[in-house]
Amino acid sequence: METQELIKEIQKLPLKKRIYVIERSMYLMRKEEEAEEMKKAADALYGDYLNDTELTAFSGLDFESFYETR
Repeated sequence: METQELIKEIQKLPLKKRIYVIERSMYLMRKEEEAEEMKKAADALYGDYLNDTELTAFSGLDFESFYETR
């Protein structure tokens, strides 16, 4: 479906449904943008985590059992 066709179909919807379409679209765009920012940040720090043992010092404990004390 082309953009203009999509817009025409949305205009046919009742107001509440049009608002829902807009809100949902904005939510999905924000989510995609956040995911892209997280990927860029992870890529930027990848080299640091490969070479800096201070950043990964506790990763040896990843598979240890954890028990919460009360």
